[in-house]
Amino acid sequence: MDIYAFAMEKEKFAENYYRSAAKKMKNEGLQRICILLAEEEVQHYKWIEKMKSQQPDVVESDVLSKSKEIFAGMKESKDTFGICESQIELFEKAQEFEQNSKSYYEEKAKQVDDPKQKEIFAQLAQQENKHFILLENVIEFLKKPEFWLENAEFYHIDEF
Repeated sequence: MDIYAFAMEKEKFAENYYRSAAKKMKNEGLQRICILLAEEEVQHYKWIEKMKSQQPDVVESDVLSKSKEIFAGMKESKDTFGICESQIELFEKAQEFEQNSKSYYEEKAKQVDDPKQKEIFAQLAQQENKHFILLENVIEFLKKPEFWLENAEFYHIDEF
């Protein structure tokens, strides 16, 4: 399997994982975050598809700013409905996927010769890292939702 087909397969798997996770969430904010992540994976799939056909482009991700808005809305409404620690495992597994994807794209960026492809693989690695950071915040939230919403200043979700 070539690197593009494998990468597209990884992105499709992640999209399906997040869509399935969204269906399991009773909390609207967490549902929206899962759907947001699924849509990001769709975008990644499309980039890789374009890269494979030699028509790559780079699009900046706004996943962290959108998730900050979701958390801010949850904070304002003090929405902790449907939050339970049993959901932590689901997000920890997703974090592993994101870390593996980040490492994969970093490695592929080193292997390809085309500068545009290097740039896109590096961009994908950076975006997977953003997903990892977002998931880290979701896990912190799930551990202590009331405390997190009361005190969250979203330090870990700042754009970089």
